[in-house]
Amino acid sequence: MLETTGHQQSLETIHSILASHSSLMDAYQQLEPVILKLFGAQRMSIFQRRRQHQDLVARFKTGKETLEIKVPISPLSIAGYVALAQLPLMIADPYDTNELAQIHPRLRFADKFDKSSDFKTSNILCVPILNAGVMMGVMQIINKQSGSFNDADLELAKQVAEIIGNKFRYELGGTNHPFDLLLHQQAITDKALKDVLESSQDYRHVIQRLISEYRIPEEKIGNSLSIHYQVPFVSFLPEKFHLYESNSKLNPSYLKRNFVAVIADVKDKPIVLMAEPNNAALIMEIESAMGIDSYDIAVGLPNHIMQYLGENAGGGAPGEMSEILDEIGTSTEEADDSHDELSDDAPAVVRLVSRILHDAKRLNASDIHIDPEKNGPTRVRMRIDGVCRDMNQVPNSHHSAVIARIKIMSNLNIAEKRVPQDGKLAFRMGGQLVEVRVATIPTVAGEGVVMRILASGGAMPIDKMNLADSNMVRLKTMIQKPHGILLVVGPTGSGKTTTLHAVLGYLNTPEKKIWTAEDPVEITQAGLQQVQVSPKIGFTFANALRAFLRADPDIILIGEMRDKETAHAGIEASLTGHLVLSTLHTNSAPETITRLLDLGLDPVNFSDACVGILAQRLIRTLCGKCKEKYQATDDDIAFIERQYGKAYLDELQLDGPLEIYRAKGCDDCGDTGYKGRTGVHELLGMTPELRSLVYKEASVSEMKKQAMNDGMRTLVQDAIYKVIKGDTDLAQVQIVGGGD
Repeated sequence: MLETTGHQQSLETIHSILASHSSLMDAYQQLEPVILKLFGAQRMSIFQRRRQHQDLVARFKTGKETLEIKVPISPLSIAGYVALAQLPLMIADPYDTNELAQIHPRLRFADKFDKSSDFKTSNILCVPILNAGVMMGVMQIINKQSGSFNDADLELAKQVAEIIGNKFRYELGGTNHPFDLLLHQQAITDKALKDVLESSQDYRHVIQRLISEYRIPEEKIGNSLSIHYQVPFVSFLPEKFHLYESNSKLNPSYLKRNFVAVIADVKDKPIVLMAEPNNAALIMEIESAMGIDSYDIAVGLPNHIMQYLGENAGGGAPGEMSEILDEIGTSTEEADDSHDELSDDAPAVVRLVSRILHDAKRLNASDIHIDPEKNGPTRVRMRIDGVCRDMNQVPNSHHSAVIARIKIMSNLNIAEKRVPQDGKLAFRMGGQLVEVRVATIPTVAGEGVVMRILASGGAMPIDKMNLADSNMVRLKTMIQKPHGILLVVGPTGSGKTTTLHAVLGYLNTPEKKIWTAEDPVEITQAGLQQVQVSPKIGFTFANALRAFLRADPDIILIGEMRDKETAHAGIEASLTGHLVLSTLHTNSAPETITRLLDLGLDPVNFSDACVGILAQRLIRTLCGKCKEKYQATDDDIAFIERQYGKAYLDELQLDGPLEIYRAKGCDDCGDTGYKGRTGVHELLGMTPELRSLVYKEASVSEMKKQAMNDGMRTLVQDAIYKVIKGDTDLAQVQIVGGGD
């Protein structure tokens, strides 16, 4: 009886200590000795759950120092397991692996804290700190000095945890019910909420009614759930999250029934997305089936979770992709030993290839990579804004069927798997025909495929090319000349064809006859006579050019100067009174001159023919919704001065403090901070001084110096101009400058 009275007094003391302090940490120093005395124990820790992370942090006082211990919410520690299972534990000997294995096969005692000190843990009492059914933290009492912890200690610990739980809830700004925040924000009345809760069939119906009947935004409901459950809210963001691919045995219908989706971010970090993330038993089942140690937990609205799982996703969102992969996964289990026998006309494979193509077009990808892996699933990646992103995985057993399907669509030989093949396919999306260039390449793991989505539609207007004003004036002057050759140079995928068609769009008037030879014809324009070359049958760029000269042209576009023959023919055409436009794969405008002279062109003929060379690259532009303005640091200004060159700095008019932008990241740009790309340009004009250097076959550096005196600005200088304009950031300048 005396002991019970003593316990009651201790609990009242704990109440009063918490009541007289503004935070749990402030109260901890007074709280610790009371709780240790209550249990007759040596040490204790209170672990607090961090809302934005899937872990616990223990902050405890040792003398005047505050030490922090972080443990994941997983069976890899006792506190982590108690938080995961939301069940109390009494451990007689934490070093007894059999005792731990009986609780959970993967349960471990994190003994690194013992190893780093003279302290030895001999027994543990660990209880979850809950409030309103939500896990807030864990209390751990260590080393009862007389015997082991018993059931009476356990009951007492639950009472202490309940008192602390109320304090935790208050301190973290949490709520007692999932929709309390909506009441607080006056988004709905108490009476209306009660009516919705009582008259709805299930949780999903409650959310649907809050959205449809009471016009409460999904984001607001998600925030209310996030604050209640103390985990982040994740909405349906197909560009930012994809279904996590693992070897788990999680049945799609089980996930749909329980409103759970296992998704992953761009770094492939798994996130268990749940409608009710306080369901410890469900988390334990999923954790066990997935067999992974590290993952985050987030709350989602039921309709968003179902979209991730492929229900009501409409119009081909990732949900449909996951449904197709589920279907393929089922057939894989049935036909494990018949990899090559799978028909490429199997409905799931046909739909899978179609879905990949539609997703790529919807996400504005430039390329699709289907990469086989030895003894692993095939990776499907897409290049979006110049950066490759992992999108999906296809089971290894279906790799051959997917490749065969793509080959059939591209009219390639499906029996030939030993040599590379090239072809084209087309599909319709939203009534528009989309053309795709296909290249197959045999690898040691199987055939890989790269598909380039060709630009469809008309030419970009020249004014939308984002040329610097000085470059625009000089370029328009060059292309008004009646004859000569203009070259657009840069690596593959740098927008050369787009630029040439923008120039042709500007020149395309009824009095001009324009012929183009391209491989392939990507952009079509009314008024142009466009020809597709076919080297397989001997119809090369050089042959097309000779044919054009007999067809009364004013302007000729040659897709690419691939060889000496084409380059010679282009120069001759420009010298006989035609304006010739073409492309070349070189790094900069001055380098192009030496490259063509190395091909054997006559320096006099070339310098007379050339009107200009435009080198270009594509760099990522900052997301318009989230880009962040800041004052440039001394390092930033020094970088700009070094890269732009002090001799030319006055052009930038950097008067007063310099404000530039940096990437931040939002839902709109998939948290990357970038959306879309723009060109950076280097325009070399042929002047008498430069012409004399070409005659002498001078070095690249000499020609570059002369070109800059004539008004050329380098790619890096143009990139810095675009930074100051607010289009991009300094990180992109470093990419253009090769990381200088």
